[in-house]
Amino acid sequence: MESFEYRSGELFCEEVKVSELIKKFATPLYVYSKKSFIEKFNSLKIAFSAIDHLICYSIKSCSNLAILRILKDMGSGFDVVSGGELFRAEEIGSDMSRIVFAGVGKTEDEIEYGLEQEILMFNVESKQELERINKIAGTMGIKGSVAIRINPDVDPKTHKYITTGKSENKFGVDIKEGLNLYKYASTLKNIEIKGIQMHIGSQITDTFPYVNAIRKIKPLINDIKSAGIKLENIDIGGGLGINYKEEVTFDAKTFADAVLPELEGLGLKLIIEPGRFIAGNSGILLTRVQYVKKSPVKNFVIIDAGMNDLLRPSLYGAYHSIMPVIEKEEKEKTVCDIVGPVCESGDFFAKDREIEKLKQGDCLAVFSAGAYGFVMSSNYNSRPHPAEILIDGSSVHLIRKREEYVDLIRLEDVN
Repeated sequence: MESFEYRSGELFCEEVKVSELIKKFATPLYVYSKKSFIEKFNSLKIAFSAIDHLICYSIKSCSNLAILRILKDMGSGFDVVSGGELFRAEEIGSDMSRIVFAGVGKTEDEIEYGLEQEILMFNVESKQELERINKIAGTMGIKGSVAIRINPDVDPKTHKYITTGKSENKFGVDIKEGLNLYKYASTLKNIEIKGIQMHIGSQITDTFPYVNAIRKIKPLINDIKSAGIKLENIDIGGGLGINYKEEVTFDAKTFADAVLPELEGLGLKLIIEPGRFIAGNSGILLTRVQYVKKSPVKNFVIIDAGMNDLLRPSLYGAYHSIMPVIEKEEKEKTVCDIVGPVCESGDFFAKDREIEKLKQGDCLAVFSAGAYGFVMSSNYNSRPHPAEILIDGSSVHLIRKREEYVDLIRLEDVN
């Protein structure tokens, strides 16, 4: 559980009792470990130290400014997929030359914003996007730096909603069209070609899909170079999986050992875009039992966190380990559905889960909630966003205040 562990039956985050956080900040509550973020980032930094590389943390996975500042101070660049994420990177004083801008639907305003900030490159997803960047850059009297995202048609064996490198997905350019698009890009006077990019999916638990994708792209790289087009970078995306349940995953060294031999001789700087790998097991969601309810066929534990706080179980059927904050001396088990208060039957955290028997008022920790947790939360049912806490050793930092009801209507106008 990384920086989260039980000591004498009580859950700690680093040196802080989680139960004390609940007393002070209430629930639902997101809690992050600074130590875990640092260790995960450093493991990648060390693993790839033999090659010129840039780690661009994927802001979409966990975007709190305090987290981003920690990573920036460690030398991280950033992978952004919206103008809002670029604004977050700017707000913490990021080096814009270490920013890559991805996403299939970049607007004119977002492209102009990225050009103004002089980002490292746009990861281009279509011919029309390339033409849009060229046009806007021309109007501004500058050049837009780009890599073209190639879809290598590789199945990463992950959830269908988070696979991104198959031919049926909306992302990237078909590998068969790659060379023609690079040749076309080279004719556009306001485009500067920086590299080549791929991203095959998320929560990938085997290194072979990366190896396979790189092997499929290498002939294209050689063809691009043979056409007289210079490349500086190869961006292999992110998607490195973590352990939610019993997955057999890989660590940073195993990933590097698999990937680095495939890059030998290319003469390109490596860019990787990890998000979940760094953030996933660096955060938990805390919640309190409101009611224990029995129907003729089910036992329900109703908690104060809902699908608006953590969407992954409802959206993906995702598994999250759920454990009591304070373990009971008697280990009586029960099988139940752990559900939220939102008015949707899809508002659940676990189905038919065996867990220590719970009672009203008990507190639970939902593990592996650091990535795609708070960032996917909403105000559905007019429920305020939870607070976010960062733990640094024995220090406790409130890095986002809990929303109040007035915040829900702050931007609305009845006139």
